[in-house]
Amino acid sequence: MKNELINLGLELLDQQHFDSLAVGVIDFKNNSFESFEIAATNVVSPKPYLYFDLASLTKPLTNSAVRLKEPGLFDEKNSLLLNHIAGLPSGGLLSKDTWREELLAYDIKLSPTLYSDYSSLRCMLEIEKKSGKKLKDLCSYYFDPEMLHWKELPDGAFSPEYGIRNKHVVSGEVHDNNCYNIGEFISHAGLFATVGGLCRSLLNWNKTIKLNDQLAEAFKSHKNEDRFILGFDHVMDPENTLAGKGATTKTFGHLGFTGTSFWIDLEQQKGSVILTNATQTYWYERSGLTHLRKTLGEAIWRI
Repeated sequence: MKNELINLGLELLDQQHFDSLAVGVIDFKNNSFESFEIAATNVVSPKPYLYFDLASLTKPLTNSAVRLKEPGLFDEKNSLLLNHIAGLPSGGLLSKDTWREELLAYDIKLSPTLYSDYSSLRCMLEIEKKSGKKLKDLCSYYFDPEMLHWKELPDGAFSPEYGIRNKHVVSGEVHDNNCYNIGEFISHAGLFATVGGLCRSLLNWNKTIKLNDQLAEAFKSHKNEDRFILGFDHVMDPENTLAGKGATTKTFGHLGFTGTSFWIDLEQQKGSVILTNATQTYWYERSGLTHLRKTLGEAIWRI
């Protein structure tokens, strides 16, 4: 990892209201990656150990993983759900006991794009019903041991602080309240990973089912005005993207509410992974996180 990227990470983190950052740069041509981590004490670790809450990165890492390996499970309605164009609301508080019934009550119909936790969860329910299998069994074929459900974190695992819930610091447990209350392996949130675990998982994914080749094929018929492609977000405006200037329009990935992201540029065959704990003290001011994402992303594509 170039020292200039580490120094940039230190400079950017010093301007934030959160204290942890991990960065990975993936080379798909050579099936390799480099990474570093800046812990709360601003100590740079070349061998990262923090488990970050991936938040909504969980959506493509689960539902999209099933779509790419088991396309037969995705009829027209499930494809609408996968791409957030099925008419479901964005989200809300779900009941711990009746959340499935609440989600199944919505009609599915082609609608304008509305990014939706509910759509992701309903997609999970539909593919589980159609396959007769649990989501985890369907999607985890490429998971690295250091990417796993929050309830399966190894003893002694370290995680950044993500805020306060019920007067207790959220660390080592999922930040999303619905995911926390449901307590099961679900599709809209709940995966944790070290930066190395996520980078290795993305490389495994590409090696196992040709992730990048499948997305390259999907881009051929994709309309750029449609935000989601096979459940992934993609770069629509290269001059003003959270992936960072320098990413091409053949770049796909996702963002997570806790301050996480991954992007894969098919033209460069390069991946960018940025993990933070941006909700540590407050979540509503995102300008610093936006600057960090864009600045680090631009530096990664430039390397």
